[in-house]
Amino acid sequence: MSAENTHLVKGATGEWEVVIGLEVHAQVTSNSKLFSGASAEYGGEPNDHVSLVDAAMPGMLPVINRECVDQAIRTGLGLKAEINLFSRFDRKNYFYPDLPQGYQISQFQYPIVGEGTVILDMKDGSTFEVGIERLHLEQDAGKSMHDQHPSYSYVDFNRTGVALMEIVSKPDMRTSEQARAYVTKLRTILRYLGTCDGNMDEGSMRADVNVSVRRPGEELGTRTETKNVNSIRFIGQTIDYEVGRQIDVLEDGGTIDQETRLFDPKSGVTKSMRSKEEAHDYRYFPCPDLLPLKVTQDHVDELAKHLPELPDEKKDRLIREYGLNSYDAGILVSDRASSDFFEAVAKGRDAKLASNWVTNDFFGRLKKEGKDISESPISADQLGGVIDLISKGDISGKIAKDLFEIVWEEGGDPAEIVEARGMKQVTDTGAIEAIVDQIIANNPDQVAGVKEKPQLIGWFVGQVMKESKGKANPQAVNEILKEKLGL
Repeated sequence: MSAENTHLVKGATGEWEVVIGLEVHAQVTSNSKLFSGASAEYGGEPNDHVSLVDAAMPGMLPVINRECVDQAIRTGLGLKAEINLFSRFDRKNYFYPDLPQGYQISQFQYPIVGEGTVILDMKDGSTFEVGIERLHLEQDAGKSMHDQHPSYSYVDFNRTGVALMEIVSKPDMRTSEQARAYVTKLRTILRYLGTCDGNMDEGSMRADVNVSVRRPGEELGTRTETKNVNSIRFIGQTIDYEVGRQIDVLEDGGTIDQETRLFDPKSGVTKSMRSKEEAHDYRYFPCPDLLPLKVTQDHVDELAKHLPELPDEKKDRLIREYGLNSYDAGILVSDRASSDFFEAVAKGRDAKLASNWVTNDFFGRLKKEGKDISESPISADQLGGVIDLISKGDISGKIAKDLFEIVWEEGGDPAEIVEARGMKQVTDTGAIEAIVDQIIANNPDQVAGVKEKPQLIGWFVGQVMKESKGKANPQAVNEILKEKLGL
C-alpha cells in the first residue's frame, strides 16, 4: 500500500501529518574491513584492529573486499531491490577526530543497490509497504571517547574502515509504530540473509531518524535528522518526541531548523547537535584510488540462487503447509532460529499444538530466564517428545506442563520420565468412575445445583482431577460426569 495517511496527530490548532524516513546503517558481516585486511570483529583492545590503511598512513591505498560487495548484493536481493551492475565510490569530505583520512569513502551518485520494498505486518493484521530508496556501501568512522580522562578525549580506530550498508528508506512511514515495525522487519531480513548480525547494542545496526510534520495535503515540512539511534525502542521515542516538539514550535509561530540532533535515552528528548549539512557541503567527488565497481548479471544470479528462504516466503509456507494462522506464523518467522526450531518440533506432529507449545511455553520460558534459543536446555526432539505423549493420550495438558519443567531443569527423555515417575494419565474408565461416584455421593447439594446450572460441572471436573492428582483423562472425566449427572 502507499503512504496514504490515516494517522493524523491532533495539535492545539488542528491536525498534523507526520512524515518519517530512516537511514539504517548496518555493519556488514565479514571477517575483514571494507578496504583493508584488518579484523572487523567487534570488541578488542582500543586500536588493536587497525591497519596502515585504516590509520590513513601516507601511500596506503584501499583495496575492495569482494565479500562485502557480495553481502550488499545479497541484501539488495533480499529487499527485492534493483541491483546496479555499475556503481562508484566517492569521497565524502569532512573533518572529525575519529576520521583519520579527513574523508569517508562512500557511494553518492551511483549506489550498488537501487529501489526496493519492505512489507510490514502490523499488529492489527494489516500490511504496510515501505519503499527502499537505495543501499550503498561505505566505511565506518572511529569512536571518540570522552569519558576516559577529565581533560582529554581519546579515539579508538578499531571500527574505522568497517564495512557499512546504509539502507535509505523512502519517507513512507507516518507513525512511530510503523518505524519500529520497519526496523524490526529489516533486521529480521538481514539476519536471515546473514549479511548483518543486527546487534544494535553493539552498534552494528543503528538508524538516523528523519522526521517532519505538515498540515495534511501541504508540501513536505522541514525535517530534522536524529543521528545514531541504537535501539528500536529509542527510535520510537525519538519520533514521538520530535513530532510533539515540532508541532509545538510551529503552533507557537516558530520555524523548524534543518539540523542534526541527538537522542538522550536518559531524558527521552532530542537535543540540537549542529545545523544539517547539505550534499554540497561534503564536496563529494569520485574516489581516485578506486575504479568503478562493475559486477555481471551472471554473478548476481549466482548469488540469488543461494539465498535462504526469507521471512515473507517462510511465513506463507508455514500458513500453507502447517495450517497456521497469520499471527502465529508471523511470530515464528520473526527469528530464523525460532522458525527452524518450530519446524523441527512440528515435523510429523500436530502443527497447531506444536505452535502453541513453542510460542507460549517455550518462548515464555526463554524470555523469563533471559536466554537466547541457542542457550535452551531443551531440544526440539525433547519438546516434540512431550507433544507426542499428549497426542497419544499418555499425559494431560497439566501433566505436560509439569513434564516440561522437569525436562527443562533436569533433561532426559520425556517418555522415560513419565514411565519412571508414574506420570501417565489415567484412562481406565472404571477407575475414573469410582472417583466420580465417590464425589457425587459426598456432595448432594452440588448435584442438585448442577441440574439447574449445568455449567457447574466444571466444579466436579476440578474435584475429580484433584482426587486423581491431575492424572485422569479430562475428556473421559467430562463424559462420565455428564452421564452420571444426567446432563
